[in-house]
This record gives sequence, structure tokens and C-alpha cells, in this order.
Amino acid sequence: MDYYKQIFKRKSFHIFRGTETVSEQELIALKEFITDVKPLDDSIRTEIEVVKESDTTCKRGAEYCVMFYSEKKDGYLQNIGYIGEQIDLYLSSVNIGALWFGIGKAPAMQKNGLDFVIMIAIAKMPANKFRKDMFKSKRKSVEEIWQGNTMGIAEIVRFTPSACNTQPWITENNGKVLTVYRYKKPGKRGIMPTDKVMYYNRIDIGIYLFMLETCLGYEGYDYTRELFSDMSDNDVEKTLVAKYKYNKK
Repeated sequence: MDYYKQIFKRKSFHIFRGTETVSEQELIALKEFITDVKPLDDSIRTEIEVVKESDTTCKRGAEYCVMFYSEKKDGYLQNIGYIGEQIDLYLSSVNIGALWFGIGKAPAMQKNGLDFVIMIAIAKMPANKFRKDMFKSKRKSVEEIWQGNTMGIAEIVRFTPSACNTQPWITENNGKVLTVYRYKKPGKRGIMPTDKVMYYNRIDIGIYLFMLETCLGYEGYDYTRELFSDMSDNDVEKTLVAKYKYNKK
């Protein structure tokens, strides 16, 4: 699976129009792909299922929703973001549009002892509905999200999707290590409810870490990853979430 190529194609379909039907073969292939996704933390129990959109509170014109369940422990939101972005990029590769839908409710808010976290709404879309020029997307500048040598990575990873386009991350490069922070300007939350900002931003960080690793691999870097606890609800500007020691292959 060429995840890097799909970064340039994927887009968020906030409303699905002109949809086609996901075939039985495509649905089977998606479910098989889901069984092979790589977690950020394999010690966290998760479960993913695909249900009809009509069985959820999502009303965006999708055909199905991918439902994410997890046990609640340190890093579980980042883990779901990391897993979910793999599915998001896979869907683009088979012309299935996707929308991370944070405000929806599942048919059951618990499944096999795991709690519902978030869903991705999906629908088959014509190929010409996907992104043609990613660089026209509205995102923070490289200077706002990256410090130090950009490595040809910052220019691409800044297009990582995030809730309400908040882009809650900053990466610092000292030449040997990339240090990733969850970033939030104190007192600012945009249009999200106060109690949901850190919830969705932690999912966003998981999405960002997968995109960052995809870019590192594409640019020919080996790396070792160290994750840090992010359990505090303090309204601080920068929270350390990961370090990547890297070297060129």
C-alpha cells in the first residue's frame, strides 16, 4: 500500500453527493485491510466494524461508517488516529471518499467491553471528485508547524487532516531527533466545545504521527520512535508526545 501517494489525493467529503455504490468485493477488501492495520500501541485493545450510515446519527449522505472502539488507557486516542489514518488513505486508493465524523453516535456506545471513540463516514465517489492539487488546501505554513531543517517532510506533512482544521502540532528538528508536540494556544479552541478540544486533538496527533512516519519512510529515513504520556488536561501550549531519532538509509 503506497500511503505516501494517497496523501496528495485524499480529501474530506463533508457532504457526499453524486455517490456510487460500494461493491460487495470492495466491502470485503476494506474489512480485510482493517484486520491488517498497524497500531501505534499494540497493547491497547481496539475493535473496528463497518455499519450502514443509517444505523448511526451521521447524516452526510454516506453509505457506510467505519466505527472505532477502544479500551480507555494512556494513548488510546492517538492510537485510534494512527490506525484510522491508514484506513483513510486506503479508502482514497480505491476511490472511496471519507469523512472523520466526530460528533456522531454509534448504534452501541460500547462493544465487547470497549468504548466508542469516533467514526469515519464513507461513500464510493467518482475519481474526479478527489483532490487534484493538495497545495491549494488551507493549512498552516511550514514555519508555524516545524522548526529546523524541513527534510522535504514538513512541506507535505503539514497537510495532515485534523478536527476543524486546527492542526494541533509542532515538530522541532535538531538535526538528529524530531520532537513532536501537541500544540494548543492557551485559551483558544476555535469552534469546538471546550471539553472536546483535547479529545479530538489527541486523535489528530495520532493521525499526524502516521503521516510523519509515512513521509520519513518515503524520504529514505530510518527512525526509532519514543512515545510520551499525554494524560494531563492542563491548558498548556506545548505537550511532548513523541521523539523520532532518525538517520538516512
